[in-house]
Amino acid sequence: MSQVGTVLDTPAVTRAWIDQLMAGEPLSSHCPAVWRSWVQLGTYTPLLAPPTVMVRSRDQQQPDAADKPLLDLVYQHFKDRPYDFEQFAADLWRVTEPNVDRIDVTRPWRDGGRDAVGEYLLGPHSDPVAVEFALEAKCYASANSVGVRETSRLISRLRQCQFGVLVTTSHLDAQAYREIREDGHPVIVLAGRDLVDRLKARGLDNVAAIRRHLREGYPPHG
Repeated sequence: MSQVGTVLDTPAVTRAWIDQLMAGEPLSSHCPAVWRSWVQLGTYTPLLAPPTVMVRSRDQQQPDAADKPLLDLVYQHFKDRPYDFEQFAADLWRVTEPNVDRIDVTRPWRDGGRDAVGEYLLGPHSDPVAVEFALEAKCYASANSVGVRETSRLISRLRQCQFGVLVTTSHLDAQAYREIREDGHPVIVLAGRDLVDRLKARGLDNVAAIRRHLREGYPPHG
């Protein structure tokens, strides 16, 4: 049977103590304080590794070269119609997340920092718990990143027990992404690569299919 050990937090183990150990003197003068505390008092200070923070690079957030025309098509279709992109982002989140119970796109002049709000169901289907979420959508060119100002706007408007969803045709810059993850903000990031992956999962995996979907579902006004 395998056993899990604990590494004590001491900056160094000296050769002198190793020699004393070999001589049968484990608690002698060169004994580390954490080891003495463990042996004599039963208390210990473990060595802890810092938590790994997942921050995707710009390239990891952008689609591969073969899929870039698909994302460009979405950006070009909505670049002058941010409110329509909010509806598109909300629809994509809803149809690709089966646990989304409802989602409502807010009025552009009364969004309160949230482009859409809704409920996400957790637990068994017979007795689910609804958790509220707020969605923010940013239709940016691939060269323009979503920065701290935009992410802070979403985070500041999340109420207790809410989580956020940020959808963009671009990517988060490193500082904004790192602050979300290191500070533990409950924000889901759907960057350009994620957006394309979700479209492809719905069978919209080529320019003709996406162009038709956008033209029929989100026609230009006027």
